[in-house]
Amino acid sequence: MTVKQLSMPELVDACRESGVPAVGLWRAPVQEYGLARTAKLVREAGLNVTTLCRGGFLTAVDPAGRARALDDNRLAVDEAATLGTDTLVLVSGGLPAGSKDLHGARERIADALAELGPYAEERGVRLAVEPLHPMFASDRCVVSTLTQALDLAERFPAHQVGVAVDTYHLWWDDRAPAEVARAGAAGRIHTFQLADWTTPLPEGVLNGRGQLGDGAVDLRAWRGYVEAAGYTGPVEVELFNDALWSRDGREVLAETVARFLAHAV
Repeated sequence: MTVKQLSMPELVDACRESGVPAVGLWRAPVQEYGLARTAKLVREAGLNVTTLCRGGFLTAVDPAGRARALDDNRLAVDEAATLGTDTLVLVSGGLPAGSKDLHGARERIADALAELGPYAEERGVRLAVEPLHPMFASDRCVVSTLTQALDLAERFPAHQVGVAVDTYHLWWDDRAPAEVARAGAAGRIHTFQLADWTTPLPEGVLNGRGQLGDGAVDLRAWRGYVEAAGYTGPVEVELFNDALWSRDGREVLAETVARFLAHAV
C-alpha cells in the first residue's frame, strides 16, 4: 500500500530494483490482478510475501452479517495460503451502526477467532490481530491497544492467533513496550510494521501515515523493543499517504528504503 500507484508487475520490478526481498500484499490489488497470477509473479521474482492484509471486520450483530464476515475471512485465509504467506492481518471492525457496546463488539471478535483460528491453522496461516489507534475505534477497529489485542489472542494457541505491532497505532501508549515483551515471550508477534506520526492529520485521518523520519515516532527504539522481545521476522513499512501516492512509485520505494536505513536500523 505504500506504493499502491504501482501495478503488481511494476511493484515486483521496483522491489527487485530497490533490493527489497519481500512484500506485504493487500487483498484488493491481489484480487484485481488475479490471485493465481500474483502468486506466480512474486514466486518467479524470488520475492517472499510477508503478510496478507486484511481480514477482520468481525463485529456484526446480525447472523447474516456475521456469516458474511466469516466467509470472507475464510477466503482471505485461502488467499494467504495461495500466496505463500503464513500471516493474515486482521483489522477487527468498528461498532455496528447504532451500537455503543465496545465490550460486546470485542467478544464477537473472540467468537469469530474461535472459528477462524482452527481453519487458518489447517492451511498453515496465522491470524494477527492488529490494534489501531483509538481514533478508529468507532468505525474501523474496537481493538485499540496492544493489551486489548493480546487479551483476545491469548484465548487461543499462539500458532493460531497473535498480534501485529504497528508503530503508527501504538507509539503513544506508554504501556506498549511492556506489552511487546509480553507478546514476544508468548511467541505472538506475527508481524511488525513501521510508519511515522505526523500532524496535522488529513481530513478523514485514514491516509495520515508519515514517511519514516518525518514525525514523532522513535522508530529505532521500537525496532529495539521487538528485537528484545525475540522477534526475528521481517519489518514492513506500511504508509497510507496521499502525497506519496501522487508521486512516482519507484521513487517513493527507493526513498522509503533510504529512510528505513537512516531511521530504523
